[in-house]
Amino acid sequence: MAEVKVLGSWRSPYSCRVEWALKLKGVEYEFIEEDLSNKSSLLLESNPVYKKIPVLIHNGKAIAESLVILEYIDETWENGPPILPKDPYDRALARFWARFLDEKCLPAYRTACLVSGEEQAKAKEEAEESLQILDNELKGKKFFGGDVIGFVDIVGNFIARWSVVIAELVGLEIITKEKFPNLCAWMDEYVNSSYVKEHLPDREKLAESLRARFQKTK
Repeated sequence: MAEVKVLGSWRSPYSCRVEWALKLKGVEYEFIEEDLSNKSSLLLESNPVYKKIPVLIHNGKAIAESLVILEYIDETWENGPPILPKDPYDRALARFWARFLDEKCLPAYRTACLVSGEEQAKAKEEAEESLQILDNELKGKKFFGGDVIGFVDIVGNFIARWSVVIAELVGLEIITKEKFPNLCAWMDEYVNSSYVKEHLPDREKLAESLRARFQKTK
C-alpha cells in the first residue's frame, strides 16, 4: 500500500481541501498536525520554498500548494469520482475559477474582516464585486461543475464554512441571500451534502480557534 501523509492544520481551509480530496477518492492517509508557530523539520524539508501547509507526501515524495495537490490526487488515484472534468476546456475553466477564488475572492474577504474604517469599506466592496461574479457563474447550477461536487467546489470551501464563522466573529455581514442568492444556495447545498457534512470542521471549535485573530476589540 502506498504511504500517504498530509502535513496540515485542521483549521486551515487549504489543508482541508487536500483531506477532502483524498477522502473523496477513498485514499487512506496519515494526517500530521503542524504547529505553525513552531514548524517541524519535516515541513521545512518538504516545502523549503514556501514553508507552508499543506504538503502531501506520497511514497516519500513531497508535493506542495493545495491546487497542485488536488490535481495530483486526481491524476494519481483513479478510484472514486473525478475531481477535475475530463474535457480539456472544462478543466481549463475549473482551473480559472479556482485561481479566481484564491487570488481575488479570498484575499479581499480576509482583508475586509481584518481592517476597519475606509480601508474596510474598500475591501468589502472588492469582496462583493468578486462574490457577485461567482453568484452569476452559479446561476442555474447546483455546484460549480454541474450536479456533482468537483474541483472548484472543494477550492471554495473557505466561503462555505470559514467565511460564515469569521463574519459572525467580526460582526461584518458580506454574504447574504438578498445580494448573492445563487452563492448562498450553493453554500447550503454544499455544506449539507452527505460527503462534505461528514468532514467539515466543528463550527464552535473553529470559531474558538479563529477568535483571537479575527474578533475586533469593541
